[in-house]
Amino acid sequence: MQGLNHPEENGSVKLPGRRRQLKVGFSTGTAAAAAAQGALRELLGLPCSEAVEVSLPKGGKLTVPLLSHGSYGSRGEALVVKDGGDDPDATHGAVIGARVWFSSADCQESETFRGGEGVGRVTKPGLPVAVGEPAINPVPRRMLHQTTAAIRQLAGNNLPLRFTVEIFVPQGEEIARHTLNPRLGILGGISILGTTGLVRPFSHQAYRATVVSALKVARAVGLTGVVLTTGGKSEEYLKRIIPHLPEEGFVQMGDYVGFALKTAVRLGFSHLTIGAFFGKALKMAQGFSHTHASQGLANFGELGRWTEEITGDFLLSQAVVQANTARQVLEMLPEAHKKAMVAEVGRRMLAALRKLAGPGPELATVILDLDGLPLFWRDRVRGSS
Repeated sequence: MQGLNHPEENGSVKLPGRRRQLKVGFSTGTAAAAAAQGALRELLGLPCSEAVEVSLPKGGKLTVPLLSHGSYGSRGEALVVKDGGDDPDATHGAVIGARVWFSSADCQESETFRGGEGVGRVTKPGLPVAVGEPAINPVPRRMLHQTTAAIRQLAGNNLPLRFTVEIFVPQGEEIARHTLNPRLGILGGISILGTTGLVRPFSHQAYRATVVSALKVARAVGLTGVVLTTGGKSEEYLKRIIPHLPEEGFVQMGDYVGFALKTAVRLGFSHLTIGAFFGKALKMAQGFSHTHASQGLANFGELGRWTEEITGDFLLSQAVVQANTARQVLEMLPEAHKKAMVAEVGRRMLAALRKLAGPGPELATVILDLDGLPLFWRDRVRGSS
Protein backbone atom coordinates (compact mmCIF):
# COMPACT_ATOMS: atom_id res chain seq x y z
CA MET A 1 0.00 0.00 0.00
CA GLN A 2 2.87 2.39 0.41
CA GLY A 3 4.66 3.88 -2.56
CA LEU A 4 7.92 2.98 -4.28
CA ASN A 5 8.24 -0.48 -2.78
CA HIS A 6 10.40 -3.00 -4.59
CA PRO A 7 9.42 -6.62 -5.36
CA GLU A 8 9.61 -8.92 -2.36
CA GLU A 9 11.17 -12.34 -2.67
CA ASN A 10 13.86 -14.47 -1.15
CA GLY A 11 17.30 -14.52 -2.73
CA SER A 12 19.84 -12.16 -4.23
CA VAL A 13 20.63 -11.04 -7.73
CA LYS A 14 23.92 -10.37 -9.50
CA LEU A 15 24.19 -7.11 -11.36
CA PRO A 16 25.70 -7.52 -14.83
CA GLY A 17 29.38 -6.64 -14.81
CA ARG A 18 29.62 -6.59 -11.02
CA ARG A 19 30.76 -9.12 -8.49
CA ARG A 20 28.77 -7.95 -5.50
CA GLN A 21 25.34 -9.44 -4.93
CA LEU A 22 22.50 -7.16 -3.96
CA LYS A 23 21.62 -7.46 -0.29
CA VAL A 24 18.22 -8.91 0.56
CA GLY A 25 16.28 -7.03 3.24
CA PHE A 26 13.14 -7.73 5.22
CA SER A 27 9.68 -6.19 5.14
CA THR A 28 7.94 -3.98 7.67
CA GLY A 29 5.76 -7.01 8.44
CA THR A 30 8.81 -9.07 9.41
CA ALA A 31 10.13 -6.19 11.49
CA ALA A 32 6.79 -5.95 13.32
CA ALA A 33 6.71 -9.70 13.98
CA ALA A 34 10.26 -9.63 15.35
CA ALA A 35 9.48 -6.68 17.60
CA ALA A 36 6.30 -8.39 18.84
CA GLN A 37 8.27 -11.51 19.71
CA GLY A 38 10.80 -9.52 21.71
CA ALA A 39 8.06 -7.62 23.52
CA LEU A 40 6.16 -10.82 24.34
CA ARG A 41 9.26 -12.45 25.74
CA GLU A 42 9.85 -9.46 27.97
CA LEU A 43 6.24 -9.40 29.15
CA LEU A 44 6.33 -13.09 30.10
CA GLY A 45 9.81 -13.03 31.58
CA LEU A 46 11.15 -15.41 28.93
CA PRO A 47 14.77 -15.24 27.75
CA CYS A 48 15.27 -12.63 25.04
CA SER A 49 18.56 -12.36 23.17
CA GLU A 50 19.72 -9.52 20.95
CA ALA A 51 18.16 -11.19 17.90
CA VAL A 52 15.04 -13.30 17.34
CA GLU A 53 14.01 -15.83 14.69
CA VAL A 54 10.94 -15.00 12.61
CA SER A 55 9.03 -17.63 10.61
CA LEU A 56 8.54 -16.44 7.03
CA PRO A 57 5.19 -16.80 5.23
CA LYS A 58 6.53 -19.09 2.50
CA GLY A 59 8.69 -21.19 4.78
CA GLY A 60 12.06 -20.81 6.40
CA LYS A 61 13.21 -18.52 9.17
CA LEU A 62 15.05 -15.22 9.37
CA THR A 63 17.13 -13.94 12.26
CA VAL A 64 16.29 -10.30 12.96
CA PRO A 65 18.34 -8.15 15.38
CA LEU A 66 16.53 -6.17 18.06
CA LEU A 67 17.49 -2.54 18.56
CA SER A 68 16.24 -2.67 22.14
CA HIS A 69 13.89 -4.66 24.36
CA GLY A 70 12.67 -4.43 27.91
CA SER A 71 9.83 -4.63 30.40
CA TYR A 72 8.19 -1.38 31.44
CA GLY A 73 5.68 -1.81 34.23
CA SER A 74 2.91 -4.04 32.90
CA ARG A 75 4.13 -3.94 29.33
CA GLY A 76 6.83 -5.55 27.24
CA GLU A 77 8.38 -3.53 24.44
CA ALA A 78 10.92 -4.09 21.67
CA LEU A 79 12.25 -2.13 18.69
CA VAL A 80 13.62 -3.27 15.32
CA VAL A 81 15.33 -1.24 12.60
CA LYS A 82 13.79 -2.18 9.26
CA ASP A 83 16.48 -3.14 6.76
CA GLY A 84 15.40 -2.85 3.14
CA GLY A 85 18.67 -4.22 1.79
CA ASP A 86 20.15 -2.59 -1.31
CA ASP A 87 18.04 -0.26 -3.45
CA PRO A 88 15.61 0.22 -0.51
CA ASP A 89 12.26 1.98 -0.26
CA ALA A 90 11.13 4.84 1.96
CA THR A 91 10.88 2.66 5.07
CA HIS A 92 14.54 1.58 5.03
CA GLY A 93 16.04 2.39 8.42
CA ALA A 94 12.67 3.06 10.05
CA VAL A 95 12.28 1.97 13.66
CA ILE A 96 9.38 -0.49 13.99
CA GLY A 97 8.21 -1.17 17.55
CA ALA A 98 5.80 -3.39 19.42
CA ARG A 99 4.20 -2.99 22.85
CA VAL A 100 2.42 -5.95 24.40
CA TRP A 101 0.28 -6.21 27.49
CA PHE A 102 -2.28 -8.58 28.95
CA SER A 103 -5.81 -7.96 27.72
CA SER A 104 -8.66 -7.49 30.13
CA ALA A 105 -10.46 -10.56 31.46
CA ASP A 106 -13.61 -9.83 29.43
CA CYS A 107 -11.67 -9.86 26.13
CA GLN A 108 -12.85 -12.84 24.05
CA GLU A 109 -9.97 -12.82 21.56
CA SER A 110 -6.68 -14.56 22.32
CA GLU A 111 -4.89 -11.55 20.90
CA THR A 112 -5.86 -8.10 19.71
CA PHE A 113 -3.72 -6.17 17.24
CA ARG A 114 -3.62 -2.38 17.30
CA GLY A 115 -1.87 0.34 15.37
CA GLY A 116 -0.03 2.85 17.52
CA GLU A 117 1.66 6.09 16.58
CA GLY A 118 3.10 6.16 13.08
CA VAL A 119 1.00 3.28 11.74
CA GLY A 120 -1.55 4.53 9.22
CA ARG A 121 -5.27 4.02 9.50
CA VAL A 122 -7.40 3.08 6.47
CA THR A 123 -10.01 5.73 5.63
CA LYS A 124 -11.05 4.69 2.11
CA PRO A 125 -12.44 1.41 0.74
CA GLY A 126 -10.77 -0.73 -1.88
CA LEU A 127 -7.76 -1.90 0.12
CA PRO A 128 -7.04 -5.35 1.65
CA VAL A 129 -7.77 -3.88 5.10
CA ALA A 130 -11.21 -2.59 6.09
CA VAL A 131 -11.95 1.09 6.64
CA GLY A 132 -11.15 2.12 10.21
CA GLU A 133 -8.55 -0.60 10.71
CA PRO A 134 -4.82 0.02 11.16
CA ALA A 135 -2.92 -0.40 7.91
CA ILE A 136 -1.44 -3.78 8.81
CA ASN A 137 -1.88 -6.01 5.79
CA PRO A 138 -3.24 -9.59 5.97
CA VAL A 139 0.09 -11.45 5.71
CA PRO A 140 1.78 -9.39 8.48
CA ARG A 141 -1.31 -9.97 10.62
CA ARG A 142 -0.88 -13.72 10.14
CA MET A 143 2.80 -13.39 11.02
CA LEU A 144 1.88 -11.58 14.23
CA HIS A 145 -0.68 -14.26 15.06
CA GLN A 146 1.88 -17.01 14.48
CA THR A 147 4.36 -15.16 16.69
CA THR A 148 1.95 -14.89 19.61
CA ALA A 149 0.90 -18.54 19.17
CA ALA A 150 4.52 -19.70 19.26
CA ILE A 151 5.31 -17.68 22.38
CA ARG A 152 2.10 -18.84 24.04
CA GLN A 153 3.13 -22.44 23.39
CA LEU A 154 6.61 -21.72 24.76
CA ALA A 155 5.09 -20.22 27.92
CA GLY A 156 2.68 -23.12 28.35
CA ASN A 157 -0.56 -23.85 26.53
CA ASN A 158 -2.41 -24.23 29.80
CA LEU A 159 -2.02 -20.54 30.62
CA PRO A 160 -5.13 -18.46 29.73
CA LEU A 161 -3.07 -15.70 28.13
CA ARG A 162 -4.77 -12.94 26.18
CA PHE A 163 -2.56 -10.26 24.68
CA THR A 164 -2.95 -6.84 23.14
CA VAL A 165 -0.20 -6.21 20.60
CA GLU A 166 0.35 -2.63 19.48
CA ILE A 167 2.65 -1.93 16.53
CA PHE A 168 4.10 1.56 16.33
CA VAL A 169 6.58 3.49 14.18
CA PRO A 170 8.02 6.58 15.90
CA GLN A 171 8.74 8.45 12.63
CA GLY A 172 5.97 6.79 10.66
CA GLU A 173 3.87 9.87 9.99
CA GLU A 174 6.83 11.72 8.46
CA ILE A 175 7.94 8.67 6.43
CA ALA A 176 4.41 8.25 5.07
CA ARG A 177 4.62 11.65 3.37
CA HIS A 178 7.11 10.08 0.95
CA THR A 179 4.75 7.23 0.02
CA LEU A 180 1.41 6.89 -1.77
CA ASN A 181 -0.43 6.37 1.52
CA PRO A 182 -2.07 9.84 1.64
CA ARG A 183 -3.41 9.34 -1.91
CA LEU A 184 -4.82 5.95 -0.93
CA GLY A 185 -6.50 7.34 2.17
CA ILE A 186 -4.09 5.75 4.66
CA LEU A 187 -3.59 8.53 7.16
CA GLY A 188 -1.31 9.04 10.11
CA GLY A 189 1.58 6.80 9.18
CA ILE A 190 3.03 3.98 7.08
CA SER A 191 1.61 0.59 6.20
CA ILE A 192 2.89 -2.67 7.64
CA LEU A 193 3.45 -4.76 4.53
CA GLY A 194 4.98 -7.93 3.17
CA THR A 195 3.85 -11.03 1.29
CA THR A 196 7.03 -13.09 1.66
CA GLY A 197 8.60 -11.29 4.60
CA LEU A 198 11.69 -10.51 2.54
CA VAL A 199 12.57 -7.63 0.22
CA ARG A 200 14.57 -8.58 -2.83
CA PRO A 201 16.01 -5.42 -4.35
CA PHE A 202 16.12 -4.93 -8.08
CA SER A 203 17.87 -2.20 -9.98
CA HIS A 204 16.25 -1.35 -13.30
CA GLN A 205 19.27 -2.72 -15.13
CA ALA A 206 19.24 -6.00 -13.23
CA TYR A 207 15.52 -6.60 -13.71
CA ARG A 208 15.67 -5.87 -17.43
CA ALA A 209 18.63 -8.24 -17.72
CA THR A 210 16.56 -10.92 -15.97
CA VAL A 211 13.69 -10.43 -18.45
CA VAL A 212 16.07 -10.68 -21.41
CA SER A 213 17.65 -13.85 -20.02
CA ALA A 214 14.27 -15.51 -19.46
CA LEU A 215 13.14 -14.68 -23.01
CA LYS A 216 16.38 -16.01 -24.47
CA VAL A 217 15.94 -19.27 -22.57
CA ALA A 218 12.42 -19.61 -23.96
CA ARG A 219 13.74 -19.16 -27.51
CA ALA A 220 16.60 -21.56 -26.86
CA VAL A 221 14.19 -24.38 -25.98
CA GLY A 222 12.31 -23.78 -29.21
CA LEU A 223 9.32 -21.72 -28.06
CA THR A 224 7.78 -19.19 -30.43
CA GLY A 225 5.26 -17.87 -27.90
CA VAL A 226 5.50 -16.82 -24.26
CA VAL A 227 3.23 -15.59 -21.48
CA LEU A 228 4.33 -12.29 -19.94
CA THR A 229 3.04 -11.65 -16.42
CA THR A 230 3.36 -8.75 -13.99
CA GLY A 231 4.48 -10.91 -11.05
CA GLY A 232 4.60 -14.25 -9.31
CA LYS A 233 0.93 -14.43 -8.38
CA SER A 234 -0.36 -13.64 -11.87
CA GLU A 235 2.12 -16.17 -13.27
CA GLU A 236 0.86 -18.82 -10.85
CA TYR A 237 -2.73 -18.26 -12.02
CA LEU A 238 -1.80 -18.16 -15.72
CA LYS A 239 0.00 -21.49 -15.37
CA ARG A 240 -3.30 -23.01 -14.27
CA ILE A 241 -5.17 -21.40 -17.16
CA ILE A 242 -2.56 -22.40 -19.77
CA PRO A 243 -1.27 -25.73 -18.40
CA HIS A 244 0.16 -27.03 -21.68
CA LEU A 245 2.92 -24.40 -21.87
CA PRO A 246 6.27 -25.47 -20.38
CA GLU A 247 7.89 -23.63 -17.48
CA GLU A 248 10.21 -21.70 -19.80
CA GLY A 249 7.20 -20.17 -21.53
CA PHE A 250 6.27 -18.02 -18.54
CA VAL A 251 8.26 -14.81 -18.05
CA GLN A 252 7.73 -12.33 -15.22
CA MET A 253 8.12 -8.92 -16.85
CA GLY A 254 7.16 -7.04 -13.67
CA ASP A 255 6.34 -3.43 -14.49
CA TYR A 256 8.50 -3.42 -17.64
CA VAL A 257 5.69 -3.90 -20.14
CA GLY A 258 7.09 -1.91 -23.07
CA PHE A 259 10.61 -3.23 -22.60
CA ALA A 260 9.45 -6.86 -22.41
CA LEU A 261 7.26 -6.57 -25.50
CA LYS A 262 9.95 -4.92 -27.61
CA THR A 263 12.56 -7.44 -26.47
CA ALA A 264 10.26 -10.37 -27.24
CA VAL A 265 9.60 -9.01 -30.74
CA ARG A 266 13.33 -8.47 -31.33
CA LEU A 267 14.03 -12.07 -30.31
CA GLY A 268 11.50 -13.33 -32.85
CA PHE A 269 8.51 -14.46 -30.78
CA SER A 270 5.39 -14.69 -32.92
CA HIS A 271 2.77 -15.03 -30.16
CA LEU A 272 2.69 -13.09 -26.88
CA THR A 273 0.14 -13.44 -24.09
CA ILE A 274 0.06 -10.65 -21.52
CA GLY A 275 -1.62 -11.47 -18.22
CA ALA A 276 -2.38 -9.06 -15.38
CA PHE A 277 -4.79 -8.29 -12.60
CA PHE A 278 -7.37 -5.58 -13.28
CA GLY A 279 -5.34 -2.72 -11.77
CA LYS A 280 -2.26 -3.30 -13.94
CA ALA A 281 -4.47 -4.03 -16.94
CA LEU A 282 -6.14 -0.64 -16.50
CA LYS A 283 -2.78 1.12 -16.50
CA MET A 284 -1.78 -0.71 -19.68
CA ALA A 285 -5.13 0.25 -21.23
CA GLN A 286 -4.32 3.88 -20.45
CA GLY A 287 -1.00 3.68 -22.26
CA PHE A 288 1.47 3.01 -19.44
CA SER A 289 4.53 1.19 -20.80
CA HIS A 290 5.92 0.95 -17.26
CA THR A 291 3.28 0.20 -14.63
CA HIS A 292 5.12 0.87 -11.34
CA ALA A 293 3.35 3.34 -9.03
CA SER A 294 6.37 5.66 -9.28
CA GLN A 295 5.44 6.23 -12.94
CA GLY A 296 1.98 7.51 -12.04
CA LEU A 297 -1.45 6.33 -10.98
CA ALA A 298 -4.32 5.05 -13.08
CA ASN A 299 -6.67 7.78 -14.28
CA PHE A 300 -10.07 7.12 -12.70
CA GLY A 301 -11.51 10.20 -14.37
CA GLU A 302 -10.90 8.57 -17.73
CA LEU A 303 -12.25 5.26 -16.47
CA GLY A 304 -15.36 7.11 -15.29
CA ARG A 305 -15.90 8.47 -18.81
CA TRP A 306 -15.59 4.96 -20.24
CA THR A 307 -18.10 3.77 -17.65
CA GLU A 308 -20.71 6.34 -18.64
CA GLU A 309 -20.18 5.62 -22.34
CA ILE A 310 -20.62 1.87 -21.82
CA THR A 311 -23.36 1.80 -19.19
CA GLY A 312 -25.15 5.14 -19.55
CA ASP A 313 -25.17 5.26 -15.73
CA PHE A 314 -23.97 8.72 -14.65
CA LEU A 315 -24.07 7.96 -10.92
CA LEU A 316 -21.98 4.82 -11.40
CA SER A 317 -19.49 6.74 -13.51
CA GLN A 318 -19.10 9.35 -10.76
CA ALA A 319 -18.58 6.61 -8.18
CA VAL A 320 -15.82 5.21 -10.38
CA VAL A 321 -14.20 8.65 -10.63
CA GLN A 322 -14.17 8.90 -6.82
CA ALA A 323 -12.81 5.36 -6.34
CA ASN A 324 -9.65 4.86 -4.34
CA THR A 325 -8.25 1.80 -6.13
CA ALA A 326 -8.90 -0.37 -9.20
CA ARG A 327 -9.82 -3.14 -6.79
CA GLN A 328 -12.61 -0.97 -5.42
CA VAL A 329 -13.85 -0.20 -8.95
CA LEU A 330 -14.07 -3.91 -9.70
CA GLU A 331 -16.01 -4.52 -6.50
CA MET A 332 -18.48 -1.68 -7.10
CA LEU A 333 -19.36 -2.59 -10.70
CA PRO A 334 -22.76 -4.33 -10.85
CA GLU A 335 -22.69 -7.75 -12.47
CA ALA A 336 -24.90 -6.40 -15.25
CA HIS A 337 -22.11 -4.01 -16.31
CA LYS A 338 -18.91 -5.66 -15.08
CA LYS A 339 -18.35 -7.87 -18.13
CA ALA A 340 -18.80 -4.98 -20.56
CA MET A 341 -16.55 -2.66 -18.56
CA VAL A 342 -13.76 -5.21 -18.20
CA ALA A 343 -14.08 -5.96 -21.91
CA GLU A 344 -13.62 -2.25 -22.67
CA VAL A 345 -10.48 -2.16 -20.54
CA GLY A 346 -9.31 -5.33 -22.30
CA ARG A 347 -9.95 -3.87 -25.73
CA ARG A 348 -8.04 -0.69 -24.91
CA MET A 349 -5.28 -2.72 -23.26
CA LEU A 350 -4.87 -4.78 -26.42
CA ALA A 351 -4.75 -1.64 -28.58
CA ALA A 352 -2.11 -0.06 -26.34
CA LEU A 353 -0.02 -3.24 -26.34
CA ARG A 354 -0.26 -3.38 -30.13
CA LYS A 355 1.32 0.08 -30.34
CA LEU A 356 4.18 -1.08 -28.13
CA ALA A 357 4.71 -4.42 -29.90
CA GLY A 358 4.27 -3.22 -33.45
CA PRO A 359 2.39 -5.07 -36.20
CA GLY A 360 4.26 -8.36 -36.13
CA PRO A 361 3.28 -10.73 -33.33
CA GLU A 362 -0.07 -12.21 -32.45
CA LEU A 363 -1.21 -10.82 -29.12
CA ALA A 364 -3.43 -12.26 -26.41
CA THR A 365 -4.53 -10.59 -23.20
CA VAL A 366 -5.88 -12.06 -19.99
CA ILE A 367 -7.33 -9.93 -17.18
CA LEU A 368 -7.59 -11.76 -13.87
CA ASP A 369 -9.84 -11.21 -10.89
CA LEU A 370 -8.42 -11.36 -7.36
CA ASP A 371 -9.03 -15.12 -7.20
CA GLY A 372 -7.11 -15.72 -10.40
CA LEU A 373 -10.12 -16.36 -12.64
CA PRO A 374 -10.11 -14.77 -16.10
CA LEU A 375 -12.45 -11.79 -16.33
CA PHE A 376 -11.39 -11.17 -19.93
CA TRP A 377 -9.49 -13.35 -22.40
CA ARG A 378 -8.81 -12.26 -25.95
CA ASP A 379 -6.58 -14.74 -27.77
CA ARG A 380 -4.42 -14.63 -30.88
CA VAL A 381 -5.20 -11.23 -32.37
CA ARG A 382 -3.00 -10.65 -35.39
CA GLY A 383 -1.28 -7.39 -36.18
CA SER A 384 -1.53 -5.67 -39.52
CA SER A 385 0.92 -6.69 -42.20
